[in-house]
Amino acid sequence: MSLESLTSSFEETVNSVVDPVAEFLSKWVFYAVPVGGAELPLIVAWLVVAGLLFTGLFGFLQIRKFKLALKVVRGKYDEEGAVGEVNHFGALTAAVSATVGLGNIAGVAVAITIGGAGAAFWMAVCGLLGMATKFVEVTLGVKYRKVHADGTVSGGPMQYLPAGLADRFGAGSPGHKLGKVLGVCAAVFVLFFGLFGGNLLQVNQAYSQLANTTGGDNGFIDSSAGALVFGIVVALLIGVVLIGGMKSIANVTSKLVPAMAIIYILGCLAVLAVNAGALPGAVVDIFSYAFNPESFAGGLIGALIAGFQRAAFSNEAGLGTAPIAHSAVKTKHPASEGLVALLEPFIDTVVICTMTALTVVVVSPPSLAAARAGEGPGGVVITSDAFETVLPWFPYVLTVAVILFALSTALTYGYYGEKAWAHLFGRSKPSLTLFRTLYTVCAAGGSLLTLTALFSLADAVLFILAVFNIIGLYLLFPVVKRELSSFLDYVQRRDNGEPEPEEPEKELLKV
Repeated sequence: MSLESLTSSFEETVNSVVDPVAEFLSKWVFYAVPVGGAELPLIVAWLVVAGLLFTGLFGFLQIRKFKLALKVVRGKYDEEGAVGEVNHFGALTAAVSATVGLGNIAGVAVAITIGGAGAAFWMAVCGLLGMATKFVEVTLGVKYRKVHADGTVSGGPMQYLPAGLADRFGAGSPGHKLGKVLGVCAAVFVLFFGLFGGNLLQVNQAYSQLANTTGGDNGFIDSSAGALVFGIVVALLIGVVLIGGMKSIANVTSKLVPAMAIIYILGCLAVLAVNAGALPGAVVDIFSYAFNPESFAGGLIGALIAGFQRAAFSNEAGLGTAPIAHSAVKTKHPASEGLVALLEPFIDTVVICTMTALTVVVVSPPSLAAARAGEGPGGVVITSDAFETVLPWFPYVLTVAVILFALSTALTYGYYGEKAWAHLFGRSKPSLTLFRTLYTVCAAGGSLLTLTALFSLADAVLFILAVFNIIGLYLLFPVVKRELSSFLDYVQRRDNGEPEPEEPEKELLKV
């Protein structure tokens, strides 16, 4: 039996088992209600409302303290003797590497296909709101992180939900018991998505793009042997980095994330430069169609929903994943990393997604019209076609960007998954070795398997986490407020040249 027939048989078996579960959960998690003739998924509304509330409660913190966040990430307020594994920049790039990816390339094109050019405006708005949510969840992630005897750190919703609710309502209280249950659920959800959505899917999409630009059906890559070679190479790269832990991942992502962002943004700028005459009109279209009064459903509501939905999928604000990476930062003030984290949706959604949107709207390739008519594949093909109008070899640049995006995402979700695994099964060396082996095998299989139903299930599972996570964020809001005041007092003392008072690091639990 050939490799291709074996993988096809395996896919059919897995899809047949998982598909009913994925279909049920997807209908529940992404349940949509009609609004002005368009469909609004309630989970998207849940995420956007959280962003709105936290933006209001903190008085547009993401705008007022944006400059301070830049100073923190540059290391101006670093503290000697702070416990942690990586600096602010390393933690930020590790977290950004999990969100900057195919959603910024294919997701934007999908939003514009569905909601028109105005969807790009609402994506940016949702990104701005998500900055406030990221601040809250990451501050909690650092506040309630655990520092182990070997100096490594564990954080995320599986830590701050039980510990935070116990701190807020008392040990043994109903709130504490609820937090324990939510913590276990969070670990299960993060682990499942890490293995499949953050790993197998990323490798699969990177392979598909590479095969498409290297001869398609006629190329060596688009074969069982080529797929296997690609999967093994990527798996080995991921496995080697994972062994080094968060420090190793941060070392890679601190170089990989800026590199891939620069490559991609330069590509967008090249397209915009060649089409400079059409740029003012594209900007006008984005703003005018965002508030288009002529077609209420297809204009304002359609564009708003499409933009918010793709932005929510892109920057993951409120899902609880980013605090896992940010918790490893070296700091004594949790809110310092919360401020750094608010830069994440800005980079991911406001900057990179807007660059993609301008590129697509300015060029408006034929594939965009075909996708709107339901006659083309859409997604990444639209963005690729826009690049190709400048230079015929530009899709190869996009392919490099896609592979870098996929690799960095898989690396960070490997770290997320390992922390979730350790929470459920312990941190012993055999336990972690088993997880790393399993994760590497999944990466190797990513180029061979599509497992559509499994990807749908992974998406649904991850967004269930948002329901539980945001409930915890609301309940722990007073804690975040106190931490912000503490850090701002510290900043004022540092700026005035006053010494920092000696205080125990109450937010750190040594285990």
